[in-house]
Parts: sequence; C-alpha cells; structure tokens
Amino acid sequence: MSTAIDPRPLYRDALAWVDLLFARVRPEQMTDPTPCPDFDVRALLGHLVATVDRGRVIGDGGDPLSIPEFLTGVPDDAWRAELERAQAHYRKVWSDDDLLDRPVVAPWGTVPGRAAVLSNLNEALVHGWDLSAATGLPAEPDMALVEAAFAVARRTIPAAGRGGRVPFGTVVESAPDASPLERLANWSGRNTAAWRR
Repeated sequence: MSTAIDPRPLYRDALAWVDLLFARVRPEQMTDPTPCPDFDVRALLGHLVATVDRGRVIGDGGDPLSIPEFLTGVPDDAWRAELERAQAHYRKVWSDDDLLDRPVVAPWGTVPGRAAVLSNLNEALVHGWDLSAATGLPAEPDMALVEAAFAVARRTIPAAGRGGRVPFGTVVESAPDASPLERLANWSGRNTAAWRR
C-alpha cells in the first residue's frame, strides 16, 4: 500500500462543509444564477450530488458518464437527504484502502483511485464556493483542507491548455486579499472578484 496521502477524510470534510451550505439555501434562491453559467442554484445542487454519485461509480468500476451531469426531479427540501444518500454509497464503495492505488476509469482517463478522490475533493470545494457565492452564504471551509486541495490542484490541473480535455477555465489572478478558497476557485478558472459581496 502507498504511503501517499489518503484523500478520503479530506473529501469527507469537504462534503460536510457542502452539506452545511445545502442546509442554508432558501427555496426562493433555487433559480438564482451561479458562477457556473449553465447552472442555476438548483442545478448546482444537482451537480454536486451527481459528482458524488459519479465518484461512487468510478470506484465501483462502472462508467461515470452513466450518471447525468446533474440530478433532477428532487424536491427543494430533499437536497440534503440526496447528498447524504450519495455520500453513504460513496463511502461504502471507497472503504477499501487498496482501491486508492488501483487503476480506475474516470471521465478524463485511467488514473489511480487516489487521483479520482482528489478530483472529487476539488469539485466539492470549488462548486461549494460557487454555491456560497450564488446564495451570499458566508462560508469558508477549514483552511488546512483548502490548502491541501490547492496544493494538489496546482500539481495536477495544468495552467496551460485549459478547455477540452482540461475542463477548467483560464487561471484567474487572485486578489491580494483572496481567501484560500478563492485562490483555489481562481486556479480552477473562476472570477471570484465578480461575485464578491
């Protein structure tokens, strides 16, 4: 077994933070725009749940693209229950330590399981920032969690060649007073300054 970092606790903590955001979204915000141009708040909630489901399918050896990009048809008061359902299934599949070093098939290619979990971590944090920005919810996850994710993102998400197989926008320069989460979102192509309140 590898001595590399186990990203599962980091992802668990990121999803716990996302769950707190889900709990605070108001029904009248469901159709509000988000930093993801194709998603309103409801679609973003559905996408966050779908990324957990896709991660489970990756760990289970299935085709992650068999899961739609976002979950639909969920009553507005049931999103937290859907997120918990997805997390419970994800944790069960990924409870095998050996899976972290086994090759798995992700939408971007065959990678070690550990890399797939780290990708899920980035998705949770960046889309969590999207949700926070769209709803005006003040939220900053644990700084150590974000710094760990940002260190991985800088190593694994190239700054050049964005778009196509690298599904991220151009890196945005961070403001001098940007929070760790804003810096991660900037690296992932988000213009956080446009969403500051």
